[in-house]
Amino acid sequence: MAPTYNAGDWLLVRYLSGKKHTLEVGKVYLVEDPQRPGIRLLKRLIQSRSEHGVMRYWVEGDNLQSTDSRAWGWLEQNQLLARVLIRYKKGN
Repeated sequence: MAPTYNAGDWLLVRYLSGKKHTLEVGKVYLVEDPQRPGIRLLKRLIQSRSEHGVMRYWVEGDNLQSTDSRAWGWLEQNQLLARVLIRYKKGN
């Protein structure tokens, strides 16, 4: 998620429970990489839509080189694991 978040930054996240949550476009979420289960990545929620009663989410990294929905397509809610609340930027 560079340049927004960088190596050494500390993040406080709120994990999403099994309940339905209102996810906000523009906010950053911890997501599970659909091509590499167990790998977690930070992505910004760009858009949401309902398909046949199921919510789908489009996420992108702030870096244009990012692997995200441009490669994966739409994600389901269970793939968004947590929302970033606060960043502590490590000073130089």
